[in-house]
Amino acid sequence: MLNRLDDMLNFHTQALRVRDQRQQVLASNIANADTPNYKARDVDFNTALQGALKGAASAGGMSVATTAPGHLKANFSLANDVGLLYRTPSQGSIDGNTVEMDTERAAFADNALHYEFNLTRLSQQIKGMLAVIQG
Repeated sequence: MLNRLDDMLNFHTQALRVRDQRQQVLASNIANADTPNYKARDVDFNTALQGALKGAASAGGMSVATTAPGHLKANFSLANDVGLLYRTPSQGSIDGNTVEMDTERAAFADNALHYEFNLTRLSQQIKGMLAVIQG
């Protein structure tokens, strides 16, 4: 029984982590919309979640570089770029930037809604467990 509870909580925790990582990638794309030669990236949620559930995310992987003593370390780890892909633009640009703001905004909003859903679902399951425990 405890294994089932642990698996359920682990699934939602990992789903929230992957959603958070995807939100960071999408925010980075939006922030670099005017950066020449910037290549837009995205996270394949299914692949990244499978990797996270297998424990791949805790094994190290990709991290944000801190090039100066004042830089803060980011909590970002998609193990070995599992699920992290380059986005193919539908229209090229002269400066080599592949960020398409409409696509990025739509993906950002969609991911935010899914994050909210995962958070609500986890909260409901925890409340349900508390109700059963308290009788």
